Amino acid sequence: MEMKKLNSGKLRAIGYDSRNRILQVQLDDGSTLEYSGVGQGIWDRLSTSGAAWSFYRDNIEEEFTAKRVSGHATSKKNPLDDLFGKP
Repeated sequence: MEMKKLNSGKLRAIGYDSRNRILQVQLDDGSTLEYSGVGQGIWDRLSTSGAAWSFYRDNIEEEFTAKRVSGHATSKKNPLDDLFGKP
């Protein structure tokens, strides 16, 4: 699936498989979420929205169930903690 890079809120890339009606969303924490049953109209509106993060939250995140396909849950741990010995 080809991913379209963007920088809107926590969104970093989005992709759509029209044949299987699957939307993939990459977030700024590196995780990728997959949504099934997403219609072409929703994809068209998301991919052309000037406020993609708001559209995603209002029309996709609240309406469809996500499946995590890569990455990990958002972590509040600072990556520098490992260098300085913090747990």
